[in-house]
Amino acid sequence: MPREQLGTARRFLADACGEIPAFEIQLAAFNTFRRRRDNYTIWLRPEPEEPLVKLQAALCQSMQEAGGSGTSKPFQPHLSVGQVTERAKMLTLVDQLHAAWCPLRVRISSVFMIWRNKPPDDVFRVAAEIPLIE
Repeated sequence: MPREQLGTARRFLADACGEIPAFEIQLAAFNTFRRRRDNYTIWLRPEPEEPLVKLQAALCQSMQEAGGSGTSKPFQPHLSVGQVTERAKMLTLVDQLHAAWCPLRVRISSVFMIWRNKPPDDVFRVAAEIPLIE
């Protein structure tokens, strides 16, 4: 949604977040998305996924109510780690990451609204932090 409408979106998102309790996830296992022919994104799988799926659905619903775009696409909770080309390199890198990684527990207690300009100034910036129920 346009940056000028973030104030409206924030009110809708705050209502949605005000109904969702904070929760913990663990980032323990790496996985991949195949993006294009031989280009892969490596990501960490959050466990459990269900609280993130519910949060994302509530946020999409509130954005639709605010007049923004929501999505009906299936949602795969993940934390992108990086990208690599060539399947063999990807498999080697994932094995190395698994061997060196210690599972990490993370408390999800708020949602951050972010925005960015068009390139070349397309760095994400935080517009607001919206707390979940503690």
